[in-house]
Parts: sequence; structure tokens; C-alpha cells
Amino acid sequence: MGKKAPKKRNLADKVRKTKTAAEIKNNPFEVKINRKKFDVLGRKSKHDVGLPGVSRSKAINKRKETLLKEYRQKNRSNKFIDRRLGEYDAKMAPEDKILQRFTIERQRVHEKRDVYNLNEEEELTHYGQSLAEMEKFNDAVGSDDESEEKGLLSAELTASHFGGGGGLLRKKTSGGDQQDEQSSQKTRSRQELIEELIQKSKQEKRERQVQKEEAQELTEKLDQDWKSIQALMVKKTPKAEHEDKPEEKPKPEEYDMMVRELGFEMKAQPSEKMKTPEELAREEKERLQKLEADRLRRMMGDVGGDSAQSHAHVSADDLNDGFLLDKHDKKTLSYQDGKWNIAEESEGDKEEEAESGEEDAGTEEANEEEDEDSEEEEEEDSSEDEDGHSDLESEQESENEESEGEGEARRPPSLSREELMARQEAAKAELPYTFTAPESYEDLKGLLHGHSPDNQRLILARTQKCNHPSLAAGNKLKLQKLVGFLMEYLGELATRSPPELSAVDKLIPELYTLCQMFPEAACKSMQSILGDAAHSMEEVIEVKGLAAFPTLDMLVYLKVTALLFPTSDFRHPVTTPALLYISQALTKCPVRSLQDLTSGLVLCCLAVEYVSFSKRFLPELINFLSGTLRLAVQDKASAGCVVVPPFRPSGKHSDLLVLSSAESCRSWSEIKLPLVSTQQLELNSDLDRDHYRLNCLSTCLDLVKRCCLLYKDLTSFTHIFQPIRTLLSKHLSRQNLPSPLQELHREILEAISSAPVTHTRLVFDKKKPIPLKLFTPKIVEILDYGKKRGCTREEREKERLKHKYKKEFKGALREIRKDARFLAREKLNEVMNRDEERKRKVKMLLGSLATQEGEWKALKRKKRK
Repeated sequence: MGKKAPKKRNLADKVRKTKTAAEIKNNPFEVKINRKKFDVLGRKSKHDVGLPGVSRSKAINKRKETLLKEYRQKNRSNKFIDRRLGEYDAKMAPEDKILQRFTIERQRVHEKRDVYNLNEEEELTHYGQSLAEMEKFNDAVGSDDESEEKGLLSAELTASHFGGGGGLLRKKTSGGDQQDEQSSQKTRSRQELIEELIQKSKQEKRERQVQKEEAQELTEKLDQDWKSIQALMVKKTPKAEHEDKPEEKPKPEEYDMMVRELGFEMKAQPSEKMKTPEELAREEKERLQKLEADRLRRMMGDVGGDSAQSHAHVSADDLNDGFLLDKHDKKTLSYQDGKWNIAEESEGDKEEEAESGEEDAGTEEANEEEDEDSEEEEEEDSSEDEDGHSDLESEQESENEESEGEGEARRPPSLSREELMARQEAAKAELPYTFTAPESYEDLKGLLHGHSPDNQRLILARTQKCNHPSLAAGNKLKLQKLVGFLMEYLGELATRSPPELSAVDKLIPELYTLCQMFPEAACKSMQSILGDAAHSMEEVIEVKGLAAFPTLDMLVYLKVTALLFPTSDFRHPVTTPALLYISQALTKCPVRSLQDLTSGLVLCCLAVEYVSFSKRFLPELINFLSGTLRLAVQDKASAGCVVVPPFRPSGKHSDLLVLSSAESCRSWSEIKLPLVSTQQLELNSDLDRDHYRLNCLSTCLDLVKRCCLLYKDLTSFTHIFQPIRTLLSKHLSRQNLPSPLQELHREILEAISSAPVTHTRLVFDKKKPIPLKLFTPKIVEILDYGKKRGCTREEREKERLKHKYKKEFKGALREIRKDARFLAREKLNEVMNRDEERKRKVKMLLGSLATQEGEWKALKRKKRK
């Protein structure tokens, strides 16, 4: 079948669809009328008369005015609300709005202006006189001559000028003539009052001048009388008697001594700004590079570089007499026991002076000694300022190392060939100061091979400093690889024969530093190691049913895990698998020799360390410790306790801790179990075996004591440690043990017995037995059929409210869905508008670029022609 031809649209249909809203509105046949059957009194009419789709457009307009505005104002903290009169009143005309606003503004201004206005009928007075009748005193009062005491005015003048004129009109005096004076003042004129004031002020000035002159005359007279009698009061001693008598200085008071001591104390010096880790790493790398360059120059026997460094600037005025102006010869002053105490010169300064007097200042020995003395002074200054300037400690140490490296690098031309060769060999024997990060595990082994543990730690520290992540882009990946290589190297050190545990101890701080810098890389490396060990143990258990205890390298990894990662977390990606591995080893690995028992006790020590903060209960730990104590009991049949794997109730390996002789307890001294004994154990005699058994028993009792202190707050503490208490009290007698073990024995029993029993064991609650199901049918009598209708008024009202609630609920859901669709359309329109605007701008930019390209090509063609 062929494709259906598209239907041709009629022109009339197109014209009909393109009708305008005005044509539809004018056509009466397009108006839709919803008629009501009958009117109900008090009911609102929901029927509307209008064009089709009008109600929908009204709803959309209403949502645009409310919901759309709220959506656009969403997440906005400020709003602009127009509170002008009639702004939101559509019924008010603009002219009415302007008129009412103008009226309210005039009323507000009028109210503010008339707050202090009084009635015009009232007359304002001041000191009983009308303000309207008072004259304005505009004439300034001048003075013929200026007084010495400027700025001092009389009370009358001040009252007349600054008191509103009341002082001229009303003066209060004492006595019975007050009314007469007031009446006389009322008759005086203004000019008379001013002249009287001037006269009084001049009179006061003359009186003050007379008093001053009299006081000066009396002072001069007193001075003359004092000079005449001063000679009679002072008795001069002869000069000879004055020289014979020693001058006695008064002893200063304690307060003066304290003040002077505070004056000579060291003042706080401004410290340099704190440097960022990137700046510190950059400076450290530059320092190491400089030291490495000096070492290489000493290896090559280069003299030019040393002479260039040792050359000092000589002034044109220098007399070459050895006198130095910049020498630090300032003496320290202090106050002690009432006398001045000047600190003696340092030994280094005395040696400098003595040697500079004997030898020439330009010789090599003097230069070296001056360098050593300056280094000693720097060390002394740094030790004195240690408390107050701890933030400069690292910089001072780096400067000291730099000065040491430079001092070694200096070689004067007066050295012989033998001394030069010796210096070159010493420089070759030194460790390089800069290292490149190893790219593989073999590179790391070659880098650390043949060095002592201290040098290995120093090599790793310098490698980290030279390859800090902030110095280059690829250094971060190199150091992350170094974390895995270093962990693998620690395992290899532990598997060597004999194991190099001292080197492991020295390298752990550097591994901790790398772990702090790259925790994710360290986590992945340790997870892979623990995962491989757990999988290998599971495979062996599936084949044989039992597995051997972890080797020494795995024990080292478990210890390193506790040092690098937090053990108190509820769940951790590294420590949680490590703890599960320890629990599996304590459960699945059988104890067949003292070497296995040592490995188990080491795992118990690690387990106690893991749970020391979180106090998490490990039943495998308590089980292994109780089984270890049972190995020391001779009569296993009377013990009566339940034996749980990996231990066996009987057999040749059930008496590993039973002593062969009781005499060995007397010669035993407590020694901690070495980690090497987990890999190789050499016991040549029975006495050595007994001593080692006592060491294992001592470690076990110490772990039991620590567990008692750790789990003493558990509700079932007494029940958990009941088997251990039975073994210690009944079967493992304290009299057969050495004195240190007897003390541990007693402390454990006291800790277990002193624990309060406040809770009972958990048991299931007693429930009523469930009866069997019967096949008798349950008959329910139905009284009402069909639609239930309430017979009372309350029930009918309740049913009506339920029906109304359902109706309103459905309406609310319908409106919410419409609002959601409306918002979705608006969001889509916004996205489309943004995309359209972006396309327009991109099109415009591409057009402009194409135009420029065309112009450029046209210009190029024009130039070629």
C-alpha cells in the first residue's frame, strides 16, 4: 500500500482558525451561557457567562499574578514593596491618587511645623518682662585695655550677655534694701548700667594686680631671709676627713631593684610572618640543593667557588689592622644583690681575641675558628630564645645546617694534596642531599641498600622534601607510589633473617608523614595487604580446616595499621578488616608450639590496643587468654571448663606451659617476649624452656588484667570472666608461681570479685502458647444491607463532613496538579528562551567571524594581486 496523500486544508478552515478575539467577542452565537435550573437562596452562583475558554484563561492569569510571582521571588532575601497610597487600588483614578497623596503630605508637614506653635493671644515673657517690648542689645561691650587673665568675665557681665538680659534687670542682694535697689535699677537707663559694669570690672582687675604684686614682694623677702640663715644650718667637713671616710652608698629598695631588672630584660622582637607549607617546602628544597652543590664541589676539589664565596668586601678606608666595627662586643647588664653585674665574655670571643693576637687575620685557621665561634653564638642565642621564639626554631636549624655545609665546603689554597684527598673522600662518604623519587620497588631497594637505619630514614625524609607535591605537577603521584613501596619494604625487612626490626622502627615516622599527606593511597595499600592475607588464610582453611599463625611481617603490618589509622571508629575501611583478621587468626589457628603461642599472645596484645579506646568486646580475645591459662594447669580433667578451638582438651600440645621443674621459678626474672621469637625460637635446655613458659604466662596474666580494667563496665562482666576466675582460684595455685606472677594473680581475682552484679542474664520472656488453627468458620451477623446511612443527626452530620472533605481534597489535588503543570510550562519556556537567546548570540558571533574571515581573505587576495 502506498503512502496516504496528505489532506489538503480548505482555505475557509484557515480563515476560521485565524479569527481574532474581537470577532469572536462580537459574535453572539459564540457566547456560552450556563443556565441554572432554579435559584437557591443563600447559595453562591458558580455558573458563568462568557466565551469558551474564558474560565481557563482567567485561571492562568490568576496563577501568573500569584504563583508565578512567588516562583520568581523564590530564594530572594529582599523585596520592594510600594506602600504609596492607592498603588494597588485599581478602582482609584490616577488624579485621585495624586490629590490624596499631596493632601497627606501637607498634613504631615503642617503637624511637624505646628508642634511648638502657641496661641497668638498669649504673651511671651522672660524674667517677668515681655519679649515684644524688650530692646535688642546689639551693641558690643568693649574694654579699654586687655587684662592679663584673658577669658575671665565677671558674673554681672556674663549674666547680662548670656543670661538673656535678666542680670541687668533683676539683681538679687541680701538685706532689707533689696526692694529699693530694684526700684532704682528700674529707673536707670541702659547706658548707666553698662558704665557701672565697666567700672566694676576695672576695679576687680586693679585689686587682682595689687594682690599679685604683694605676693611677689613677700616671696622675694622670704628668699633673702632664707639665704641669710642657710649658711648657719649647713656644716662643711674638711677635705681630708671626707677622703678618709669611705663613701657609703644607700642600699636600694626592693621596688627599685625590680624596676631596674625589668628595664634590662630582653624586649620582645617582631617575628617574621608565618610561611605557607608551599613556601617552606620550596625553601627546604633550595637549601638541600645548595648543600648538595657544596658537597659535589668538595668532591671535585674545586677552589674557585670557595674563594669566590669567602671573598669579603674591603673598604677603601680599611687600614688592614684587624679592627672590626661590626663585632658584637655589647655587654649584658644585670642587677644582682644590690650591685651591677656585667656578664663575662663568652669563651668563643676570648678564643677569637687570643688567636687574632697571635696569628694573622687572613689565615685559614682563624677563619675556621671564627666560623665555629659564630655558629656557637648562634646556637647560644637560639637556646636563650627558645621559649620566646619557638616559631623560628626550624629556620635557625636550617641556617645552622647551611652554615655547617658551607664551613665544610670552604677549602683554602694552603691545604696539601693529602688533606685535599682526605676532604674529597669525606665528601664522597657523605649522604647526598637531593634524591629523586623511586619509580619502582627495585629503585627504592637500591636507594636504601647498604645504609644504616638512621641514614635510611634521612634518605626518605630528603626524598619527600625534594619531591614535595607543591614543587612539581608529577610529584604527588610519585610520593603516592612511594607509600606502597615503603610498606612492601617494611614487610621485607621483617622477613629477613635475622629481621631488621630496628630499621622498621626508624622508617615508621616517615611512613606516618606520607600517610598524613596521602591517606587514600596508604588506605588502598594497606587494604590490599590485609585482603591478600585474609584470602590466603581462607583458602588454607577451606583445604585443611586450620591455618598457621601469621608471620612476623603480617604482625608488623597489623602494628603499623594501629599506628597510622584510627582504631576507635565504629567502622573503618582499614582497621575493621585488620580487627576481623586478628579475630579469625585467634579462632582458626591451632596452638602447637611455644612459637605459635607467642604469635597468639602478640595478636592478643594488638587486639587490646585496637579496642583500648572503643572498649569493643572481643570474645575471641577472652577465649584465647582463658585457653592459654588452661595450658599451665597440670590436671586437665579436674579443670572442668569448656575448651573452645583453637585449643584442645587433651593431647601432646595441651601442656605447653606446664613447668618441668618447680626450681625454675626461683631463678626466673621477668623479660618481655621478643617479636623475633614468633619467627625463630631456640631453647637449648629445660631451664630455658621453663623460663620462657613463665614469660608467656606473665604476658597472659598481664593481658587478663588489662582486659578486666577494660571491660569492667560491662553488664555481664562477672559471667564473661567466670572461667578465668575458676582457673586461677582452683586449678592454678598462686603458691607455685614466682612473686611477680603471684601479685598479678591476686590483682586479677580482686578485680573480678569486686565487680558488682547488677544485672541478670538475658532470657526469653514466657509467652502464652499459640493454640492450633481450627477449621470452624467464624460467623458474623450483618444487620444492615446496602448503603449504610446514619439514623441520628450526629451520624448524618459526620457523613456529610466526610463527603465534603473528600470533595475538597480532590479539588485541592486537582489544583495542585494544575499548578505543577503551570510551573513546569513556565520553566520550560525559560529554558527555551535562554537557548534561543544563546543560539541567536552564537549565530551573530559566527556571522561576524565569517564576515571578518571574508574581509581578511579579500584583503589577502588584494595584496597578492
